[in-house]
Amino acid sequence: MVSPAGPARVAPGEQTAPAVQVAPAAPADGPADGRPARTVADVAADIAARAARFLPGGVPDPETDLFDAGLSSVDAVELVALMARELDVQLTLDDVFADARPRRLAQRWAKALGLPTTASAASTTAPAAPVAVPSEAAPAAPVATTSEAAPATVTPTAVPTPSIAPVVIPAPAGDAAVHEDLEVILEDLALADRLPFSRQAEPVAPRRILLTGATGYLGSHLLLDLLRQGDAHVVCLVRGADDSAAERRLADALASFDQPWTAEVRRRVTVLAADLRQPFLGLAKDVWEGLAQELDSIVNVAAAVDFLRGYPSLRQTNVLGPLALAELAMTGRPKPLHHISSVAVFNEVGIEKMGEDDPVAHIDRLFAGYDKSKWAAEAVLRRAREHGLTVTFLRPGAIGGHTRTGVYNPRDLSTGLIGAFSRYRTVPAFKFMNLAPVDWISKVTAAVVFDPAAWGQNYNVTGRAETLPQLVKDMKLAGMNVRVANWREWRDDLIARHAADPVPELDFLIRILRSPTAMKLFEALMFGPEAGSERTDRFVARKRLPEAERYGSQAQLKAFERMAKDGVARLPSREDPPYLQFRERTKGRIGPVGAERDAKCRMALTLSIASMYQVVRHRRIDVRGEVFCERLHAEPLTVEAGEIWVRPDEGVPLRHGSDHPLLRYRLVLVDRDGGRWWLEGWKTARASRDFWKQTRTIDVTIGRENEPASLEGVVKVPGKSYVPDQIDGIEVDPRLTSQEQRLAKLAWLSWFFVQVGMGLAEPSLRAVAELLDLRKDAIDRDQDKLQRKIRKLMIKREQTR
Repeated sequence: MVSPAGPARVAPGEQTAPAVQVAPAAPADGPADGRPARTVADVAADIAARAARFLPGGVPDPETDLFDAGLSSVDAVELVALMARELDVQLTLDDVFADARPRRLAQRWAKALGLPTTASAASTTAPAAPVAVPSEAAPAAPVATTSEAAPATVTPTAVPTPSIAPVVIPAPAGDAAVHEDLEVILEDLALADRLPFSRQAEPVAPRRILLTGATGYLGSHLLLDLLRQGDAHVVCLVRGADDSAAERRLADALASFDQPWTAEVRRRVTVLAADLRQPFLGLAKDVWEGLAQELDSIVNVAAAVDFLRGYPSLRQTNVLGPLALAELAMTGRPKPLHHISSVAVFNEVGIEKMGEDDPVAHIDRLFAGYDKSKWAAEAVLRRAREHGLTVTFLRPGAIGGHTRTGVYNPRDLSTGLIGAFSRYRTVPAFKFMNLAPVDWISKVTAAVVFDPAAWGQNYNVTGRAETLPQLVKDMKLAGMNVRVANWREWRDDLIARHAADPVPELDFLIRILRSPTAMKLFEALMFGPEAGSERTDRFVARKRLPEAERYGSQAQLKAFERMAKDGVARLPSREDPPYLQFRERTKGRIGPVGAERDAKCRMALTLSIASMYQVVRHRRIDVRGEVFCERLHAEPLTVEAGEIWVRPDEGVPLRHGSDHPLLRYRLVLVDRDGGRWWLEGWKTARASRDFWKQTRTIDVTIGRENEPASLEGVVKVPGKSYVPDQIDGIEVDPRLTSQEQRLAKLAWLSWFFVQVGMGLAEPSLRAVAELLDLRKDAIDRDQDKLQRKIRKLMIKREQTR
């Protein structure tokens, strides 16, 4: 087991010593103003007291990781400022993320002042039981998440003596922090040697599965796929004060990801309150032993996912948690363990291959604490394999949004990147982005769990990697022309633009980019190779699952719409350079409503779209230009805002009449004196042969702002200008290549003429239907008519007699 829960323990090499006297910004022999010197323990206690303002559980123990106690990334920023202001303790945000235990922060501060940092007597005790469990989010590379707002403590009714002794981490010290990480990792790896030996799991599809991380993004989808693909019962370990609270939390999480929590789901799911950091997962002894005998399979999705936190802050959940699950898998009946890892285990700068069986990165060349923790988790589980445990590694890359529902992970780094690309229209020069949609990853993972022939292997469930040329092309065709910059230039530009115009939804991405650790991390991500997935591809083909595809513009459309609605991304708009535009010139006559149309009126408009998405999804065209009508003003009126809707309301007839709308115009006009007007126009189709005339004729009504219509009339597009202006005269964004321009023009004409053709056909089809009178009540009416005729004939016959 992984978490201390008993007598105090001392880490190897750590010595007890008297308290060290230190004072802020003062020599070691005490401050000059005569104030009593503070010990490291005093400073640690002060830091813990300040941190308590952000935590739901009160003042934490000096050896409790503040993030595990509920501190969020935003809180960490405020805590750094609070410590400087109230305690005169100068620490950076990176110091907090590296190791967020108050005592370690105090020692780091003392070291920076050149003061002795020998551990005080209090530092030799074991860390206190944690007050919270890190977020059970789905692991994904690269991701950043904040801790949840209200962590709950799980208190087991009986805690057995752990079979694997805990390790207390010595404090990192300046440049030695990297070496300290390596020492702690080696200590954690040694714990795997204490695992029992086990037989191989029986190769039978599971009927009772243990799942961790079901409240996370990937875990919630995987829970439902496990229920769909088999008839197994699933036991979910969820953080909570008790089983009922844990079940409510799971239900809320599923709802947030558009997943059902129906009676059938509840019937096949058992929720247990648990804590991956606690001995025996925070479960009572009888529950632990019962699971050891009843379970057929264990699926581990839970992880603390944060690229800013250091290895000491992540190890309890990301390394020692899987180690505890391995012990459960090897206790009682042997069970396979399916571990959701990450391609982050390859995040070494300069690595050449990322195949499923290729060597992972060198641990001393990984920089992010998250990457190190995923590497260490695989390392301890590989040692568990040597003890007989059947272990399957499934490694996603970045996890994209659901292709059908559009649900996305707001804290996945890919979400932040896509949002930044669309908002600021710049992208970093990268080689590959290993990114796949959550629904595909979940389906493949569930299929592996139920197929014994697939167990015990490594799978890179990364889909088909995105490349820079493909991304740029997709964004161009979507109306978003982007500039490519080297990643450091892109990073600096993004940080500066966000500072000038903050977007709260991208704050988490900016915090990552500001971190020095992110410099090396992004270098590995930007220039790393495509993840190989040959074994995954063969498995997908054998199980007839959906083939891996690039998570391109079509696949991410639903998610992008949601991201735009939530303020993360930005769709092309009329403020952007037009993707495509053309002129429309009309002329005709107008007059007072119900009176003679005695005044000439003409319009010189430019119709444009920002992207094909705009017309396909919203059927909307942007309008600008001028209206010339002396009845309104002697000078031309400017179109301040204008829109045209193509086949509004799917062509439903106007006012239940016979006119079917083709186009609806809505313009806001401003005259030279500041007067404001509105203009509404309709192009309609009737059951007539003059289709050419109908496509060129607009019925218009005009009125002053906030007043009813005072003028009406008809304007037409001259036949001789229609083709030169609206077909031959189409202008496409010149930044597109010649081929892309031709494709854009063809796509627009194909879509528009299909819509107009449908609109023109609707009145004729309706007329034919009415002529044939095929409505349901027609037969009844005919029968009634026949009966009336028969009665008349009978009456007439009687009269003639």
